[in-house]
Amino acid sequence: MITEGVEMRAAVLEDAGALAVTLLRNRAYMRPWEPDRHGEFFTEGGQRARLRDQLAQREAGQAMLWVLVETDGGRLVGAISLSRIALGPLCSASVGYWVDAERAGRGIATAAVEAACLAAREEFALHRVEAGTMVDNLASQRVLTKAGFEQYGCAPKYLHANGAWRDHLLFQRILHDERPQSSSHHLWIKKMADR
Repeated sequence: MITEGVEMRAAVLEDAGALAVTLLRNRAYMRPWEPDRHGEFFTEGGQRARLRDQLAQREAGQAMLWVLVETDGGRLVGAISLSRIALGPLCSASVGYWVDAERAGRGIATAAVEAACLAAREEFALHRVEAGTMVDNLASQRVLTKAGFEQYGCAPKYLHANGAWRDHLLFQRILHDERPQSSSHHLWIKKMADR
């Protein structure tokens, strides 16, 4: 359990239906911060295809996706991912997350980001995690700041979202200063998938 009443677990293909329901319910709430989405994205089939891609990336050692689920009833209330995982001398990943509008502002996103950073360090031996937020996404910036991230730059016209290219503030959290480990991708991928 990452916070009272919510657990974070590795996503599985069977989460497609619950993801579709939650994303559709939150479509208007998330629109200002999201890339433009076709209607298929909000269907079980669309989420199944997306999950297949993300699970293939996990197997390749390039990403990790978790879902956030209520412990009482099992309702899916968000997701968090590490993407663009790079080992070697970089040892870095990007974190992305969202939480159901009905559960926003309760510390769930911050707890999930902290848990993802712990996994990035302990399971993946990553040195840093980065994130970007639109300049006016103050709630997401608060999440990152509370989770120990520091702003290090601004990227003009970084991402096309809500119909336009949007400037983003860039954040990072340094997890450790140890030498990069020469571990196998497959060892930690299996570990995370088994969690």
